[in-house]
Order: sequence, then C-alpha cells, then structure tokens
Amino acid sequence: MSDFAQRCGANDAARQAAVAQTLDRIEASGIDLVRFAWCDLHGMLRSKTLVASAVADSLRDGVGMVSTLMLKDTSDRTAYKVFEQGGASELPGFEGASNLLLLADPASFTALPWAPKTGWLQGQLWFSDGRPVELDSRRVLQQALQRLAQAGYGLNCGLEIELHVYRIDDSAHDGALDPELAAWPGLPPKVSMIHPGYHLLGECFSDMAEEPLRIIQHTAQALGLPLRSLEIEFGPSQLEAVFDVTDALSAADNMVLFRSAVKQALRRAGFHATFMCRPPFPNIMSSGWHLHQSLCSLDAALAGKPARNAFMRDTSAAGSQPRDAQYTLSEVGEHYLAGLLAHARASAVFCTPTANGYGRFQPNALAPQSVLWGRDNRGAMLRVVGESGDRATRIENRLGEPAANPYLYLASQIYAGLDGMERQLKAPQATDSPYGAHEEKLPTSLNEALDALLGSPVLVAAFGRDFVNYLVHVKRAEADRYDLAQDKTDFCRREYFSRI
Repeated sequence: MSDFAQRCGANDAARQAAVAQTLDRIEASGIDLVRFAWCDLHGMLRSKTLVASAVADSLRDGVGMVSTLMLKDTSDRTAYKVFEQGGASELPGFEGASNLLLLADPASFTALPWAPKTGWLQGQLWFSDGRPVELDSRRVLQQALQRLAQAGYGLNCGLEIELHVYRIDDSAHDGALDPELAAWPGLPPKVSMIHPGYHLLGECFSDMAEEPLRIIQHTAQALGLPLRSLEIEFGPSQLEAVFDVTDALSAADNMVLFRSAVKQALRRAGFHATFMCRPPFPNIMSSGWHLHQSLCSLDAALAGKPARNAFMRDTSAAGSQPRDAQYTLSEVGEHYLAGLLAHARASAVFCTPTANGYGRFQPNALAPQSVLWGRDNRGAMLRVVGESGDRATRIENRLGEPAANPYLYLASQIYAGLDGMERQLKAPQATDSPYGAHEEKLPTSLNEALDALLGSPVLVAAFGRDFVNYLVHVKRAEADRYDLAQDKTDFCRREYFSRI
C-alpha cells in the first residue's frame, strides 16, 4: 500500500532525499521533539508536536488536523456551523469537523533556537483522499506565482516590518494566566514599555531596548532569516525589522516564521511582542508592513544569466517628467503600478485584514489615505523608489499592516499587477500632496474592505469565487463582532493584542 505522500504525488526523489537528510539531522543533533506547523487564514502558525521517533512515519503519512482550524475567525470561534445539516455545504470535505492531513516539507526543517532539543517543520494541508486543500493560503500564493510565471516573471520582495515589544510586568498576577479570569479570548499580560518613543532612531533608546533587540537578532539569524537591520521606530515601545530581498514565496515563509519565533523567544525572556497595527493604549504609533516588490525575468534565469530587474529602465522615457511613471519605471513597471492602483480598494482586505488596522489610515502619519503613488513619497500608498539605471528600482506598497497573512498579501499584489500588465494600464502622474482632497479613498473599515473585494470581478476571478466566499464569510464574523462590541478597546486588547 502506498504512503500518503505518494498518493499526493509529492514523494519524488528530491523529497525522499530531503526526508533522509532531515531524519539524520534529528538523530545527530539529539532533537527529541518536532513541531509540525501550518499557517492559518490569519497568518498565524498552528502546530502539533511529535516525539522524534514518530517523525519518519509522519513525513510519509501526514499528521491529522481537525478541519475547523481552517474555519476559525481571529477569536478562534468556528465561523461555519459544521455540525448542522448544510452548515458547511459551501465547503465540501469540512462537514462534521472532519480530518485533514498536514504533509510537511522535509527541506523546511530547522532547530528552534529558543526551545532546547526542538525541531520545526512547515507543511500544507491535504484531504485524506490526496486532494490538495485549495483554500490553504500558502497554496493560494503558489497558484498566483504560477500565473505570474506563465507571463514570464517572478516576484522579488523585501520586507520592512514594524512591531511593538513590551516588558511583561508580572504574568503570574496580572490576569493573563489567572484561571479565575479565563475568557474567550483571554486577557493579555500587563506590560510596560521598553523605550518611551518619539525619538526616531534614538541611539540611547537602542541601548535601553538592547535585550529584546538582541533576542530578535539571535532568533532570526539562528533560523537563517535574511535580517538586515533592527531599528528604533517612532512610537513608544515600537521597533522595525528590515529583511533583504528574496523570492516571494521565501519572503512569505520568512514572515510567518519570524512573527511566531519572535513572539515565543521574547515571551520566554519576559517580553510581549505584538504585530497588531494599533496596540490598545492611548498614545501609540500605528505599525505598518511596507512591502518592497519588483519583477524579474524568468527567461534570463532559464538561460543561466542574472535575472534583470524588470522594473528598471536604463534611461528615462523620452519626453517624460519626474512625475511620470516611465521617468523611473519600465513599461512593465508602469503597468504593474497601475494595476496595484486600480485594485487598491479591493486588495485592502488582504493587506490590512483586521478591524484594528483601518485606524492607521490617518493624514500626515506616514500611512496612506488615498489611492495614489509618489516618487519616494512616504505619504503615498505606493512609493516608487530608484532612478534610471538603478538595479534596486522597486515599488513599495505602504498599505499593509504587520498582522497580514503574507501569502494573501503577496498574492493580491501579483493579481493586481498582472491585470495592469495584461491590460497595459497607464498610471496617473505621481502625487505631491498625498493627504490632499482626492476622490478615491482607501476603505475605512474591515466591512468596507470586504465589500470592495466582493465588488471586484478581477480579484474575485483571480482568487476564485470559492476562496473569496470563504474568506469573506470568516472575516465577516470578525468584522461584525467588532462593529457590535460596546468596548472596542477591550475587543482589540483580547482579540489582537494578546494573540497577534
């Protein structure tokens, strides 16, 4: 009888070699526990922990996981009535909280630097009959990248991620772990700041925050993540991590692992890290996730040549002015930019998926308000960076929040950009006043963003009607609960600050 990996069509020679290498590493390093992890709809890792002796069988036959893990909103409530007749009729295979199988990628194996003798593997979900679970967000990005590859391009991404880190004052007595105060979702720990803020890149503040900064550095580097810098951000207790450019799938994988790893490593040392946009305190600065992106030609890579940045142009287009897209970007770059603009409102829910994140879109706050682009303008939604002949020419999307599911964030960029390329859309002139009076504003709430997505035939077709209906169903549960909450700060404190 064939094993599950064979039935999935995943057990090729490369995977078999990776399985053997991983099992050798586990034995040689003395690892006795291995976490089999998967990224949920909200960009957060879930995992099962197996003893080392069970790893070999699990790499062949998968690890069982309850299918309702795919149906949770951000409070961990199941958004579909899976135990009622017809309650999950839109999602065949999910009725009755049925089982899915997590098949891990053996090449993803790493040792967790904060957890002694503990390894980690990343996987994707399959139905028990060997069919892929198409709603899995990582698979959504893989499909988008396949579409982009058919057009002859790959996507490269650089990440700028803002976060807040606090010192836990007393986790044993502040309510977070008090069983008498347990709730669904529960309280976060009581915290204090690691620096007072409002002194951007202040070196003295870097010294104040050195302990958590060092933990973040050591954790990221031990995991092999391409960390480039750690910075003191403007807001109280706010930091920023910047990563080198990688291919899009690696960038998304890195983001998922970084967030989970940083939260765990810092918690062990007495710190609370949050990637929510706006922590529930009176005087904070919102956190953003600025996504730098450029296309590369796959033809060059196939020919064994260095992949050229497809957004770069050697000289400005004839007759162009600095506010024209082709003063800096190639024709392909302009079309991609115009696609991002055309679908900005519809893609907002992928970039800013929490009810909390829409409070960030305020004037003069280094966050966008309108559907605009600018040349090296940090107030515009899209910031074009570079000059003619600059191999680092790129588009920075400033719409995202650090809580976004990276697979969906990147997929939305691909589909929007591809539509611009296929229709050869032209971009308007760059803005000089990103907070002026403009007709097209970004959504101001999660429900408005969901409506914008449903109103986009292009993105609905690109992601697939089934996936969009599923996403909207789950996110509506979150958005409606937020809208009905009498104490919205408490909602954000429990649902986002304690968990994201």
